[in-house]
Amino acid sequence: MYDWLGLLMFAGALLFLSFGYPVAFSLGGVALIFAIIGSILGVFDPVFFSAMPSRIFGIMSNYTLLAIPYFIFLGSMLEITGIAEKLLETMGILFGRIRGGLALAVVVVGALLAATTGVVAATVVAMGLISLPIMLRYGYNKQLATGVIAASGTLGQIIPPSVVLVVLADQLGAPVGDLFIGSLIPGLMMAGAFAVHVLIVAWIRPDTAPALPLEVRNIGSKALWVRVYQAMIPPLILIALVLGSIFFGVATPTEAGAIGSLGAMILAYFNKHLTWDALKKACESTMRITSMVMFILLGSTAFSLVFRGIEGDRFMEELLVNLPGGKWGFLAINMLVIFILGFFIDFFEIAFIVIPIFAPVAKILGIDLLWYGVILGANLQTSFLTPPFGFALFYLRGVAPPEIKTIDIYKGVIPFILLQLLVLLLIIIFPPLVTFLPSLSL
Repeated sequence: MYDWLGLLMFAGALLFLSFGYPVAFSLGGVALIFAIIGSILGVFDPVFFSAMPSRIFGIMSNYTLLAIPYFIFLGSMLEITGIAEKLLETMGILFGRIRGGLALAVVVVGALLAATTGVVAATVVAMGLISLPIMLRYGYNKQLATGVIAASGTLGQIIPPSVVLVVLADQLGAPVGDLFIGSLIPGLMMAGAFAVHVLIVAWIRPDTAPALPLEVRNIGSKALWVRVYQAMIPPLILIALVLGSIFFGVATPTEAGAIGSLGAMILAYFNKHLTWDALKKACESTMRITSMVMFILLGSTAFSLVFRGIEGDRFMEELLVNLPGGKWGFLAINMLVIFILGFFIDFFEIAFIVIPIFAPVAKILGIDLLWYGVILGANLQTSFLTPPFGFALFYLRGVAPPEIKTIDIYKGVIPFILLQLLVLLLIIIFPPLVTFLPSLSL
């Protein structure tokens, strides 16, 4: 009789978010409002709230979620201590001799930083501050420059280790290590698609992405090798330690995050940037982002509890299971809903509101949760780029020079959004792109 109540609750949460209310309080507040409405209508039993304490303690004792602060700390340390800056400058010199070389360097560094941090904000801000003024100085097209920086910064959401994949693993009940391994090929495909796009644009329109002048890139072979040795080799070793320990089963993702955090501090020490001030800033950034995630988790727990209490999950399950086309019809609606929501709300909000509704249906339909988790991650990656509320766009806008207009950033990311959707379509059509590597590690 009151099946519509669950749908109204979902819409209510999106409405509060659209008004700019904090995610955690929007979810918790909507849960309380609909618990009261459900109690008045006789469809919600308040005894459901007795399960809240055990659920909260379950979140706090979740070993998988411990990986989140480690990877955030790792990314913050690399950004604050200037290691990311040196890496980008060195790559710029190496690739500067070819057309589009600076943009290509941004893609490569974006992929490398993604493989060590998984934090979009740190990557976009670092590359926006360092490479955008240089690209503009040497005649790069504004839209290409801003688009490649914003897009490359989002690679941290699909290339492991990724905070998005950790959250998805928790929501889906899938092994986070397998999700990391399965996302490696799609992540490299995404980076490869960005690189090919840059090279094609530079070939068709050389004026939009010129090579660096000879006097800028010609620093001498000895000086170049010193820079490569100091700026590139250490981060590559760190990537090998973090990802290698996960892929070869030496450490869990959480333990690998701890290894990476320690490695970042060691790199900062040898670069003579490990100061109390840098450590304090990295810790504050980690605490702020981790606290946000945990509060969202608590709010989403209350939301899902009430949603289940008013039988919204049963209504949505029946609706989605009986869609025309079975599994493929469900996936089409699923991907479309997540892509559209990405225009308006953050990936955390999508992960904690929408995924708990879709995940049980995916299990019922017999969908491989590993493959499902990776295609969700690839789709969620677009939420960082889609105007008007893509977070990568905001991060870049905050550090871009005055001559860069917001419309330049919006137009610049459109080709990269289409490339992301192309890669998403390929991994949907060819599941072995995701499942092949994890099958080797079994």
